[in-house]
Amino acid sequence: MRARALGQIAMAAALVAGGAMAKSRSNANLPQTDQQIAESVRHEIATYPYYSIFDDIRFSVVNGQVELSGDVTQPVKKSDIGKIVEKLPGVSSVTNSIEVLPLSDFDARLRLQIARSIYSAPTLSRYAMGALPSIHIIVNNGHVTLTGVVATDMDKQIAGMRANQALSFGPVQNNLVVENPARKS
Repeated sequence: MRARALGQIAMAAALVAGGAMAKSRSNANLPQTDQQIAESVRHEIATYPYYSIFDDIRFSVVNGQVELSGDVTQPVKKSDIGKIVEKLPGVSSVTNSIEVLPLSDFDARLRLQIARSIYSAPTLSRYAMGALPSIHIIVNNGHVTLTGVVATDMDKQIAGMRANQALSFGPVQNNLVVENPARKS
């Protein structure tokens, strides 16, 4: 008798779980706005376990069509991100224009050297906190580009100066975006 009651409870739990899963699947088929799709894409990129400060992925969404661009350090990252985004609710197509940076020992050493220089600066060390630091270092055949977001114009300048101290091939392209730009009077 007790075994039968436990079996009925287990069956009821399975039916409830199945109903919840069916409901979540039906929500996946609901139309999504471009803004909702963009939030999903942003979340998936930020939580992709191999996305690092040496990668920079950008995207746009128009009528459910997602265009991916930017740079990654390994080919598998490009394909993984493309496959993940394709499966998101509301995405009708994906154009994967992400560039894979050359696999180079020199570039790998330069990335580490610049990261140490930037994130060891007392004024910039706060940007190293969190799951994904906000300053990204892109190195392509010795040419360095900084991307991401910093709080002030001064932080942007300091990051650029620290990166320029490295042995790159030419000046550092500082594309950091300032959250709170200084007001000019």
